[in-house]
Amino acid sequence: MSSLKLNLVTRTSGVNRALKEGLVKPKTCDLEFLEVDPIIAAFRRQVRGSEFDICEMAITTYLCAKAHGKPMTAIPVPLVRQFHHGATLVNTKSGVKVPKDLEGKRVGVNRGYTVTTGVWARGIMQDEYGLDLAKVTWVLSGDEHVAEYKAPSNVVPIEAGKKMEEMLASGELAAAIGADVKHPDVQPLIPAALDAGLATFKREGIFPINHLVVIRDDLLAKHPDLAADIFQAFVASKNVWLDQLKAGKIEKPDAADSLAQKVMAISGGDPMPYGIAPNRKTLETLISHAFRQSIIPKMLAPEDIFAKGTHGLVG
Repeated sequence: MSSLKLNLVTRTSGVNRALKEGLVKPKTCDLEFLEVDPIIAAFRRQVRGSEFDICEMAITTYLCAKAHGKPMTAIPVPLVRQFHHGATLVNTKSGVKVPKDLEGKRVGVNRGYTVTTGVWARGIMQDEYGLDLAKVTWVLSGDEHVAEYKAPSNVVPIEAGKKMEEMLASGELAAAIGADVKHPDVQPLIPAALDAGLATFKREGIFPINHLVVIRDDLLAKHPDLAADIFQAFVASKNVWLDQLKAGKIEKPDAADSLAQKVMAISGGDPMPYGIAPNRKTLETLISHAFRQSIIPKMLAPEDIFAKGTHGLVG
């Protein structure tokens, strides 16, 4: 038993279940797992109060937090990945047929402008469909985890007393990112969205990262081997899941399992690789999105955002 005892917040999923159940363990510390539901509440608490030693974190929240000097550093462990071509819903009576048609329109954004799904969805519409993001008014349904962040001038808060989903259904918003609306006038803006995402992966090797893992900077400074050790523990946990996935032994596959199987069918390898090297294209793409959308003030290399002890690690 280690004398170093740390708490860790992460939502239970296939890739981290073995770690949370104690089937694999880090060497340098003992972990106490804390549950925060919903997990996005943990992001906010970590950014604003550094409440946890180790914490799952939305990647663009992390990029924004680092830009504002928050005392945490990530390790390259992409816990959650998802394609975002289907994240934008459109009101069919708005006249919007393709993403380019959103120029001059008001588009809702679930929660804050720095939310990862929104950053990916806007980046996709910009790069793959030619949308000029500056010509859209982005209407936020909530605030930012990083309170100090100032959004571009074409980003506005939702009007008091209004709800994004209702505004989309009524046509007051032409479209919305991250909305959950069941209405006859609302449908995905990009048809066959999953196929479009998989096609991008096949063409460019980009499997979008949503969440990774951060560690408090004071702990990293005091324990130089901690980042690599936690990385390897997450790798060992993920490999338990991967062996089960390959063998078809996951009893009740969830959406993440099914998506991983589709990605694996294309790549022929690990659909959830950890480390900078196998994720460089995806990381560089997201960092570019974040810079061009004014989430971060300057371009960064992937090595700039991860703990030094993890730069050469792959798992």
